Amino acid sequence: MIAFVSMFIAAFLAPEAMAVIGGDLNCTTYNGTAFVYAPAAVACSNTISDASCAVLYPAANTLYPAAGNDAQRAYACYTTATATPAAVVADMKAAALANCPKTCGFCCQTDAYNCRNADYPRLNCATITLSQCNSVAWRSIIASDCPSACGFCLSGGCVDAVTNCGNDLSICQTVGMQDFVNTYCQKTCGRCPSSTTSASSVTTSTGTCTSYIADSSTSCAAWAANGFCSNTFYTLAQRRARCATTCRIC
Repeated sequence: MIAFVSMFIAAFLAPEAMAVIGGDLNCTTYNGTAFVYAPAAVACSNTISDASCAVLYPAANTLYPAAGNDAQRAYACYTTATATPAAVVADMKAAALANCPKTCGFCCQTDAYNCRNADYPRLNCATITLSQCNSVAWRSIIASDCPSACGFCLSGGCVDAVTNCGNDLSICQTVGMQDFVNTYCQKTCGRCPSSTTSASSVTTSTGTCTSYIADSSTSCAAWAANGFCSNTFYTLAQRRARCATTCRIC
């Protein structure tokens, strides 16, 4: 009887908690009392300026999504409605994801954060902190085992162990620095281990084709430059679904 009462109370309270954040509960977690934003909800940066996002998606109650709070999402982040309950409108959400994912609390669903982690990671992916994401000791391990925790989903499992390698690209060719760049600047200096064939040789079992389905992402050119098309960190099906034309996958 007590268990039934507890379940009834939880069911009664849940709609109220849901109404705070809005009709789309992605990137949130239930803390026992209310739905709150998970850290990954605001881990990324907006594509356009924060000021522009504030104009496009004004905070309903002067409070924007942040890890652990339950601020109401701006309706324009996910719907054309002006009151809850509101149905999710795919085009509205796609625009928010493309331009203002942090302002809308949708970072966990962006391409950089939305991927599968290793089945048996060397650390707990759910407890990774921002300092670990930027740590020399952890970055490479996280990129391989827990890429969704730090926005490494498009890295192909390879990142720079230090974050400032790109400040001086001449380091990649500097005599006496090669041991350093081979260890700490693999991404920037093109020293990532490769166990794949080139993208141009990837075909399906039916052989070489002359036409390809359209890319579903506008970021394919940038991803291809970073090795997305040829790195088997992603399955062939995943690469085909996102960037079939750019990667020339049948």
